[in-house]
Amino acid sequence: MQGKGEGTASGPTYGGATSGGATSEADHRSPLADFDPLAPYRGAVRRFFVVYRHVMGLLMGGHIAYVRSLPNVQTRGMRSIGKRMVAWIFRPFVDRSLRDLPFPVQLRKRLEILGPTFTKLGQILAIREDLLPPAITRELESLMDHLPPVPFVQVKDIIERDLGAPTEELFATLSSEPLGSASIAQAHRATTIEGDDVVIKVIKPGIREIINSDLKLLEFFGIFLNWIIPEYRPRQIIEEFSEYTKREVDYSFEATNAEVFAANFSDMPDVVFPTIYRDLSSDDVLTMQFIDGIRPGSAASMKLSEDERERVIDLGSAAIIRMLYKDGFFHADLHAGNLKIIEGGPDEPIKVGFIDMGMVGRFSPQVKRRLLYYFYALVRGDVENVARYLLDIARIGEGGDPQGFRRAVSDLSRYFARQGQTGTISIAQLILESLSLGGRYRVFFPVEMTLMVKALVTFEGVGRTMKPDLDVVAVSQRHVRSIFRERFDPRTLGTELLSNAPEFIDTIVQLPRLMSSGSAYVEERLNDRTPTGDPFPGLRGSILAGACIIGGALGVVQGGPIWLWLPLFAIGFLLALFKT
Repeated sequence: MQGKGEGTASGPTYGGATSGGATSEADHRSPLADFDPLAPYRGAVRRFFVVYRHVMGLLMGGHIAYVRSLPNVQTRGMRSIGKRMVAWIFRPFVDRSLRDLPFPVQLRKRLEILGPTFTKLGQILAIREDLLPPAITRELESLMDHLPPVPFVQVKDIIERDLGAPTEELFATLSSEPLGSASIAQAHRATTIEGDDVVIKVIKPGIREIINSDLKLLEFFGIFLNWIIPEYRPRQIIEEFSEYTKREVDYSFEATNAEVFAANFSDMPDVVFPTIYRDLSSDDVLTMQFIDGIRPGSAASMKLSEDERERVIDLGSAAIIRMLYKDGFFHADLHAGNLKIIEGGPDEPIKVGFIDMGMVGRFSPQVKRRLLYYFYALVRGDVENVARYLLDIARIGEGGDPQGFRRAVSDLSRYFARQGQTGTISIAQLILESLSLGGRYRVFFPVEMTLMVKALVTFEGVGRTMKPDLDVVAVSQRHVRSIFRERFDPRTLGTELLSNAPEFIDTIVQLPRLMSSGSAYVEERLNDRTPTGDPFPGLRGSILAGACIIGGALGVVQGGPIWLWLPLFAIGFLLALFKT
């Protein structure tokens, strides 16, 4: 990656001029000189042949693995002769070190060989247990995320290029030893000029260009694979992966995510998120507060007192459930390494910190409400509503069987409810198995649902590490009930009503016209003496209108808020006019 300072007066100039007041080439260069819309595609062409070789090798190796897994009874004599012959033809064309391995292992190794983009893709695939076979997702979980670091001199160059000053002027200290090195970025400890302990995350050189080229390739392969294995929805997976990866290689998104989390939890000071140093950050460099804490499940965490461990569990579960079902904005890469237990002083309580927020999940307001109702029904053991609310979130595919899915989820929930009476129950496992049923019935869920399960798995795993006999259902009930009560607090409902005030006022403004049209319709109906064949539709409308008017009257008598009884009167009046 070239530095921003190249092409200045000390570099090449027009007509071979050097110094002495000569105008540099950079001063006259068009602002669009660095804009090359075809660059990702040219890179994609170069990468195509590498990726094509591995894709074909994986397809051929997969067939060889399939034939090798056939029972002996199917490979005797002339049985499966066509499949065996094809496997024999493929063998010389497949890498000798890979061809005798099971297919999931071949997939993992080829993703590692192809580099950071495909390693990240494998990590995303590892959580899609609702779409992929368990053998594949289990193998992909072992993908390496700690890779050899890039030389510190390159890291330093990127920091100086993006922040526009030598590191000695920006930081009091900067460690040359990395805290960690992943497939996309590398992190180093530092101290600001003011003396604050910080962590600097730097995108590795050349990674963005590789990823942009690879994503263009993946779009093409997604279309191709959709023809071959449509049941696993490869195009959807690749589109989801592309969206998350593009955000992960732009640190402006992670900086914003951290600030949104901090704002959402401003009323919970014991749940900590790192402060972002915007003046020391850019798209490729992110400087954030270093949160010094111990990892859940470590030897140090087990030395905490029982009350301290209880507090850690309570804070962590409250934070995760709140992210999911109140805010609809949650940490989508939760594991024990991204959680910190911050020990307090003599007069300070223990706190919980969250780090590494490059990957987040979002729920729309409608999905967030449905998920709250679903989770509330789940922890209460309300089997019928569990299936109903879960189906409300799904998208029914072609040839889908929503009623079959609903029955299957109800049966599964009853089974887990019975298991919970005799031992511990995993809510995350129940949700995951419910989502996995969707593939059988052609009922599909957004990727955020599986990211949600990952967050719940972390909550359960960390909680039971700190307290082996943890009652996950009881803890979840306590926190989700609090959110549920807040959701239906009159002040909250009033705020939502005010947010919809423009539409409500618009309806009131149009009410005279509606009443005039309704009166004309009623007059026409009264003058029309033609007998109707079916009196029941009008009767049904009259009953509903009467129920709404009675409900509104009760609201007025009981001193209910105006936003409750006024809409009931309005609905009752409209139903009385039209009586459908």
